[in-house]
Amino acid sequence: MSFHIALASYLFIRSFKTATMEALQRRMIEEDMVQYKLFLIQPGSSSSQQTEERLTHLVEEILAKVAPLLIQYIWQHQPINLKYHPEKGRAFSALQKGSSMLYVFTWLTLGTHTNGWRVWISFTGGIPAHIGGSTQFGDNVEDEWFIVYLLLQITEAFPELAARVEDNDGEFLLIEAADYLPKWLNPDTSENRVFLYKGELHILPCPSKSTSVGFSKDVVPSVAQALELLYTHPEVCRASSKISLALKKRLEGYPGKIKSGLHCAHCFIPAGIATVLAQRPDLIAPAVSAFYLRDPVDLQACRTFKTFPPDTRVLTLVTFTRCLYAQLQQQQFTPDRRSGFTLPPRSHSQYKAHELGLKLAHGFEILCSRCRLPSSEPNAPVSCNPQWKGFMESLSRNGYFHGELEGSARYRELTRSAENFFKQSVASKSSALSPGEEVLQLLHSCEPFNLEEMKKNESQLPQEDSDSWLDITAQDLEQLLQERSGGRADVGSQNLSSTKQKQHAGDTEERGKEKEDNLEEEEAGYSLVAISQGMKNFLKAMSSHEGAELPWSSATQPFNIDPDSMANALGRLLGGKDEELDSDDLDDSDNDDDEEEVEEKEDGFCGQAEMKGTETLDSLKRYMDQMDEELMKTNVGQSFKRTNYNKAGASGDSSHPSARDDLPRDNKLEEKEEEIEPLDVDVNLVTNLLESLSSQAGLAGPASNLLQSLGIHLPPNSDPA
Repeated sequence: MSFHIALASYLFIRSFKTATMEALQRRMIEEDMVQYKLFLIQPGSSSSQQTEERLTHLVEEILAKVAPLLIQYIWQHQPINLKYHPEKGRAFSALQKGSSMLYVFTWLTLGTHTNGWRVWISFTGGIPAHIGGSTQFGDNVEDEWFIVYLLLQITEAFPELAARVEDNDGEFLLIEAADYLPKWLNPDTSENRVFLYKGELHILPCPSKSTSVGFSKDVVPSVAQALELLYTHPEVCRASSKISLALKKRLEGYPGKIKSGLHCAHCFIPAGIATVLAQRPDLIAPAVSAFYLRDPVDLQACRTFKTFPPDTRVLTLVTFTRCLYAQLQQQQFTPDRRSGFTLPPRSHSQYKAHELGLKLAHGFEILCSRCRLPSSEPNAPVSCNPQWKGFMESLSRNGYFHGELEGSARYRELTRSAENFFKQSVASKSSALSPGEEVLQLLHSCEPFNLEEMKKNESQLPQEDSDSWLDITAQDLEQLLQERSGGRADVGSQNLSSTKQKQHAGDTEERGKEKEDNLEEEEAGYSLVAISQGMKNFLKAMSSHEGAELPWSSATQPFNIDPDSMANALGRLLGGKDEELDSDDLDDSDNDDDEEEVEEKEDGFCGQAEMKGTETLDSLKRYMDQMDEELMKTNVGQSFKRTNYNKAGASGDSSHPSARDDLPRDNKLEEKEEEIEPLDVDVNLVTNLLESLSSQAGLAGPASNLLQSLGIHLPPNSDPA
């Protein structure tokens, strides 16, 4: 028996360490990186070999399905990467099933602490075999949301798959719909509960009065348990309509957003770069990143330009993403005089094309300077790969070639794009080439360019896109912020409209002046009363260690009531059934004695409470008197606005300061108490808020953020500086 216990202990500790390391690795997601997993939802158990074969085949089918979208997409840093991943973390779970002694040992080790059981449940579940990967999206967050869109399309096309996606912020899908989440759902209770299934968002519920389906919020379900519940109760697990609409709104515009997110611009670039981009438009991203993140060492390679000499520059149309174009356009850069690159005057009609080409040439030169020359041995053609034939058949089934005849120019162009995608996504190896090596390899494998012919094509270039989207006005920004803030009520506007209705009710004679006074009323009517009342409601609102809750508004949230909760609350308020007494069952004399004893105890408690309360009030009053005495020596009181109450008397008394100096100290205190005038709290509040807003000079700050969160939108300050 002792041998079995020792063996079980050893295996437990070893498995516990392995599971701990895997859990930590899962939590430590790099910044600007998104991880995604696609799991098989299967009611019955199948062998690991069958699961591997099925998932491996699904990888090819999925890539062929989304290839038309991926081929035309330019990634900021890394493309989507779907590969088969075997099962992990199940050995310990299998051992636990066969050893009751190990279960006891685990209970003694982890104890009954909630976190301990959360760890136990999470570790024993493991991660089933799945299709997954990770993508670093860098500065372009649209890459992350494009992956979410792809996962929704994949789970809709392959209903046997359910997807999970998260980044270094955790469940960022829930962050997008944070205003509509149930109270129990937070970062601590959302682990292994959020899935994309059949093209929709699903959240595993917590058991409630309406349904017993789900997992308690204190339990972390394993992935296998979550998938089983998702398969058996998909309707219960489906996210609410508000949460789903928030996600759909964020993904609105796809797949058309792929093309609308591109920007085509004219650039004067060396002919070698134009040749490379004609074959691989996606290599624009690493080149821009190399220039954007350059350092002095990188610029040393740009003094001579051995790879892309400046005397071969031609005008061509280059396709960027909007993020890449903005990064390149907004950087100020002066080239080294030894590089051979010169810029025309800013008044030149093609100055922007020269400037963009100059920066792009530096980016490609930096890329190539970081790597060695490629091998002279030719690579094996992609047709030699056994997966290529099946991949092309899947593309044909999904309508990738749009009925083009085999051998036509358009068919060859689509085939070349498919080959590039196949090399990067399907047939990629661990020893993949760096972007610089790919550029050099393309230069060596492509036919020599004809510089004269490329210059002749300059006159036939399509028109470049307008970059007016880079400029955004204050009104456009305000509109974007209002769209992002959702349907929060504009308290100030609501009070303004109600005030106008009251003021103009029955007023038919002044309709001619209404248009002239409308702007004036609008600016003055961003109701100062609404500002002060909103702040009062905010200060009265409930708060906890998790932060302050914004005041509830009937305009932002419909009123509803839970009859059961209200009945229970009334029962606790009025006294439960256990507290009801029947006089026939009790003796009157016993009741009288008990009542007398209770009254005596209550009198004792009340006396002690009154004494403590009096002591507390006296102590607080002493503190307040000391504070008043210290503040009277300063000018702090002059900064507050006071009411007109007894203002004349106060001004009359202030003309005889010397008379007060001769009074005793007790009389001085009495005089100070008489001098204290009531403050106008609302006027002081609004005045301080407006001064704070004015000091922000139209930028974001504490006052504007607080008012925005309360639904109060003030107009910009139109007073002259």
